[in-house]
Amino acid sequence: MSTIDLLRHGEPRGGVRYRGDGVDDPLSELGWAQMWAAVAQTSDWTHVVTSPLRRCRDFAEVIAKRSDLPLVVDPRLREVGFGSWEGRRHDEIRDADPQAYVAFFRDAVNHRPPGAEPLDRFYARVREGILAIFDEHPEGHVLLVCHLGVIRSAIALALEMPLATFYRMHTPYAGRIRLRRTVRGIELWLDQ
Repeated sequence: MSTIDLLRHGEPRGGVRYRGDGVDDPLSELGWAQMWAAVAQTSDWTHVVTSPLRRCRDFAEVIAKRSDLPLVVDPRLREVGFGSWEGRRHDEIRDADPQAYVAFFRDAVNHRPPGAEPLDRFYARVREGILAIFDEHPEGHVLLVCHLGVIRSAIALALEMPLATFYRMHTPYAGRIRLRRTVRGIELWLDQ
């Protein structure tokens, strides 16, 4: 059985705002503390995989080194691009264009921010990355340090859910989920 623990990055510097693949803030002091707290009870990983963005990669490099585990940086697992929303606060976007803001959350496939990465393309690359981890580690237990969009993609993959509802899922900074590939398929575990 192959297992992937997906760990969202901790709080980045710069406050709450849209951070896709175009904004690469490092973790704040609180973000580092959140990450260490999230991994305090687990030590049986065989590999670490990470997004190339600093808010994930910096922690992944440290935990891989401390745990003497192999580390892979996979660009397929970077966050979705938010186009013109990159780096902007949620309330700023909502106040500037309330209709576009609401439409985005109701149907994220057909109502992307201008210049944003198409959601189906993002999902396809993340899906490919996750399936590659399963294929490369058929009996392994991998820690994947990633983004909320990657976690949403993992949930969509396991539940075969429509992408239009993608932004109705949330997990906090340093939140975790687990995927297992068994003979039954890919299973989602919410409580480790």
